[in-house]
Amino acid sequence: MSSILVLEDDVNVNRGITFSLEKSGNIVFSAETIQAAKSVAVVNKIDLVICDMNLPDGNGLDFIKWMRQQNKAYIICLTALDQEISQVMGYEAGADDYITKPFSLSVLLLKIEAYFNRIKSSNEENEIISRDIRVLPREMKVLVKGKEVVLTKNEWKMLTLFLKYPKQVLSKKQILENIFDIDGEFVDENTVAVNVRRLREKIEEDPAKPVYLKNIRGLGYVWNQEVG
Repeated sequence: MSSILVLEDDVNVNRGITFSLEKSGNIVFSAETIQAAKSVAVVNKIDLVICDMNLPDGNGLDFIKWMRQQNKAYIICLTALDQEISQVMGYEAGADDYITKPFSLSVLLLKIEAYFNRIKSSNEENEIISRDIRVLPREMKVLVKGKEVVLTKNEWKMLTLFLKYPKQVLSKKQILENIFDIDGEFVDENTVAVNVRRLREKIEEDPAKPVYLKNIRGLGYVWNQEVG
């Protein structure tokens, strides 16, 4: 599951992109102005940005430059302009890719999928550290204070999901859709609570007073520690 910001002032285009990305299991933030997009970006971890160039309150190039100073999100320019100079300006501002209108939604989705697949392959080679927890993705090992703990498949998927989105609240619905294999079985929100409890018992020093995996009443759960 990835976090994507769609900055596009054409309501129909925005809705189409947002719907398709959400259907693929992504967390999608939709904005129609630069101001709204900045408000989203300063409080959420954004993995990828789809940015239109001509916006009601400014030029998309300015937002791209601003975004480049905030984080390392992958940025795709979306514009009706197809002149070479426009593409050069987009890349100089900090964009990573470029697609012109009218565009194929399928092509855009394939570009996004290809990028995340590359990132996934790269991340699988690295270890993940959060306070006293060390995760070795390639070996599928979890060490807590140097001692290995054994997780079930769903506990492993849940842990790596939260580590991918530290300090970001994930709803029970998002967790269900991105972790559990339904396969015709009845799975409800209580399944999430049960697995969270079991995971806490393995990684928390005091499961009753969790330091890592906290419950945000009425919203979901959040990994409350920095991840490096």
